[in-house]
Formats: sequence, structure tokens, C-alpha cells
Amino acid sequence: MAQLIDGRLVSKKICENLSDEILFLSKKPCLAVIIVGEDPASRIYVNLKRKKAQELGIKSIVEQMPTATSQQELLNKIEQLNNDNEVNAILVQLPLPSHIDTKAVLEKINPLKDVDCFHPYNMGRIATGTKPYVYPCTPKGIIRLLEYYNIPPQGKHAVVIGRSNIVGRPVAQMLLNENATVTICHSKTANLAEITKTADILISAVGQKNLVKPDMVKEGVVVIDVGMNRTDEGKLCGDVDFYGVEPKASFITPVPGGVGPMTICSLMQNTFDLYNIQYNS
Repeated sequence: MAQLIDGRLVSKKICENLSDEILFLSKKPCLAVIIVGEDPASRIYVNLKRKKAQELGIKSIVEQMPTATSQQELLNKIEQLNNDNEVNAILVQLPLPSHIDTKAVLEKINPLKDVDCFHPYNMGRIATGTKPYVYPCTPKGIIRLLEYYNIPPQGKHAVVIGRSNIVGRPVAQMLLNENATVTICHSKTANLAEITKTADILISAVGQKNLVKPDMVKEGVVVIDVGMNRTDEGKLCGDVDFYGVEPKASFITPVPGGVGPMTICSLMQNTFDLYNIQYNS
């Protein structure tokens, strides 16, 4: 039976240490979040981020902009925040309305305030094995979980299912930088199960429930489930058939309570790290 990788526990410890460090600062770190439109899920995520920031003593600014906001208006708002010395970190909540070019918006953020690590400057540094200002939140959380549970990637075969710029691509690069042998799989991969069965560390980040079944993994695999889906009964679940795969795994993340808490924890850590870079450079 696998040992559960408890993201709630690890994030709680990290956030407690972070809160202690922030407590003694005369000037608090500041995170600015821009949300465009009325997407219900986005509003929930933004409120969670604001609540966590307040808990830790991080100043939180939420810029709510209407759905009809033009791309230029959004770019102007980002430029304003780029030039505001009181703001240390900028996050644009995705997805954006369809009339706005997401790539252009993310590239407008000053890389030194790019708390999500979506700017090509920071992503490029990861790809070349060079440290960015901060690492992407979810991949950073995954690496922290592996560290906490003493699961070194070095020499292991890590299989990543998913190639998004948010999780799949950066976590693959980060594992490569940790000396793992990395394979990336995606929707066009042939014979997926034949590849996943060779994984020492399996990370699934595609958003498809029950994608990873017991016959797709080997005994002793470490399973990191990044998926966020709903069961037919409406309960939260991941990409992995948890109850089928768990008996074969050595370690496994639950959903919820695995990677999710680490993502928001990493966002707060990134805000603090950007604050330190800006005030100590």
C-alpha cells in the first residue's frame, strides 16, 4: 500500500515558516491579481489566493476588469503595475476572454514581477538549465513534495503526461535539471500505457478522470496526480484511478489534498521571493 503524499501538511509547514519571515518585515510583500470577466471558477481561485495572502501577511490587490475590457486596456493596466514600486508580483488570472491574446498579455508582465513564471524570459531560463526569478507554482510544488518525502529524481525515469506551459513542459524541464530521465506524453502519444509502465515517477496533468489505470503502472511507482476533474457524483478527483493504482504505488498524491495546496503555497513563496529580489538587488 502506498504512502500518501500529503500536500496539505507540507504546504502548512512551508506557509508557517513563510508567515514567520513576513511577520518581522516593516514593509510587506504585495501581490496584484488581475481578473478579467465573470468566470465563476476564476473568481473562486482569486478569492482563495487573496485569503491565503491575508493569512500570511502579504498585501493583496485585486484588479477586477469587465469582460469587455480591450486588450490594450489590459496591457495598460499591466504596465501601470509594472511601474508601481509598491507591487512586487503580478498575476493575470487565466483564462482570459477570447478576444484577448493571452500570449501578448503574459509577455507584457515584467519578468521580475512574473509570479506565475509564464514570461518567456523565465521559461527560457528553466529550459536552458538556468535559474529563473521564480519557478512556476504547480511544478515548484511538485518538486517540493518530492524533496519533502525524500524522493530524489536523479537517475529515475520520470514520465509526464501533458505538455501545457503551466505544468507539463516546465515540470519536465525541472525534472531534467534534477538529473531525471524524462519522457513527455500527450494526446498524440502512441502506446501510452507501454511508456507509463516504465515510469519510476509518473506525473499526470491532463484533466481527464481515470486516465491512468492500474495496468498502466509498475509496482513501486511514485504517482503525482495534478488533474482536477469531477466524478459522476460531483466529487473532486484527479487523472488517476486512485483506488486501483494506489496498491501498486510506493507514494501517491490524493485529489484533493495533494498538489493543489502546494500550488497556492508556491504562489505565496514566489511573491515573497520576488519581494526579496527587488529589495536586495
